[in-house]
Amino acid sequence: MSIRKRKKPKFNVPNYGFMKSVKKRWRRPRGVDNKKRIRKKFAGATPRIGYRNPKSLRGVHPKGKREMIVNNVFDLNNAKDNNFFVRIAAQVGAKKRATIVEKAKLLGLTILNE
Repeated sequence: MSIRKRKKPKFNVPNYGFMKSVKKRWRRPRGVDNKKRIRKKFAGATPRIGYRNPKSLRGVHPKGKREMIVNNVFDLNNAKDNNFFVRIAAQVGAKKRATIVEKAKLLGLTILNE
């Protein structure tokens, strides 16, 4: 089962694409004559609360379950009980990672970054 979140537009700075010096990132338009601040349609979209996804879909992996970061083998039991996908933390070493992967396969858990 896959989850479909609503698509949202790219929120770019006013004049992005016309001027080389303007970077591709968002900054709120504050100028008096700024067309994007006035919300003219041709100027592009601005971030607003209406683009937010439903609460039930926030933080959900596209495959349909929530993710849980695991630091040790004991965290896997909690992931199994609550029906989570498992993501092994970045600071976990190779030896500990191998035991976590082995235990997760026994429990039938999906590891996202194996």
